[in-house]
Amino acid sequence: MGKIVDVLKSGKVLVSDGAWGTFLYEKGLKAGECPDAWSIDRFDDVADIAKSYADAGADMVKSDSFGANYYKLEHFGLQDKVTEINEAAARASRKGAGPDKFVIASAGPTGKLLVMEEVTEEDLYNAFREQAVALEKGGADAICVETMSDAGEAKCAVRAARENTKLEVIATFSFDKTIRGDYRTMMGLSPTDAAREALDAGADIVGTNCGNGIGRMIDIVREMKTAYPDAFILVHANAGLPENRDGKDFFPETPRMMADQIGSLIKAGANIAGGCCGTTPAHIAAISEVVKNYNLRPAFQ
Repeated sequence: MGKIVDVLKSGKVLVSDGAWGTFLYEKGLKAGECPDAWSIDRFDDVADIAKSYADAGADMVKSDSFGANYYKLEHFGLQDKVTEINEAAARASRKGAGPDKFVIASAGPTGKLLVMEEVTEEDLYNAFREQAVALEKGGADAICVETMSDAGEAKCAVRAARENTKLEVIATFSFDKTIRGDYRTMMGLSPTDAAREALDAGADIVGTNCGNGIGRMIDIVREMKTAYPDAFILVHANAGLPENRDGKDFFPETPRMMADQIGSLIKAGANIAGGCCGTTPAHIAAISEVVKNYNLRPAFQ
């Protein structure tokens, strides 16, 4: 199937998948239950999520492994099952997506802070190494280090995957808009800072996920692309900014509303477009239709 970056070098825009957490809850995940353990206990249900997004037109799907690192699994007493859970997560996505889609296995933050000396860089490196090696063994094509806010943690994750596997490495950060109108992660990184740290650590693709709808993602992508014109950029946008309705988060952007902004996102410099919180296969199908038409421009006719 080749490499993701080789496809992007041709000028083609790719479509990623959407939210996973919502899907798991719809299938019966209970509050307080470990979502990553479903890759073992409810393997077919997890594979079905990947299939739903692949069928909707996604070129790549993530995996049910966002919190499947040692420190997150320790909360559930499952720290001895890191390898088993991650292998199963990658296999489930591969089964659901089929052989012709990319599996970009998810790896989220550990929840431990270097600045508070809760862990060392070596600790983080080892935790992400264990996860990345297992995801590769399970059949992933790439690792998507996502929802990062701290440069040190992100760099440990990128280096661990780069130095111990043959996986392509994606690194995405979550940003909030400040009162000054610019964007920063929780730990103070700007989009330029984040892209620099990830690229310097060896990431093949950088970008942003969660926290913002496509409208704000356009600004973030534009800043990254201005600083690093040759970088490949992935966006997993929320379906708008969440609104609290009856005590629950509601994401207001419909599939058509998101799809209508994809052209501007690509123009800003995004190479891969997908969804995060609030997005569904319907959102991905709408995005896929726009991207398909974009890829049919003269260079691809």
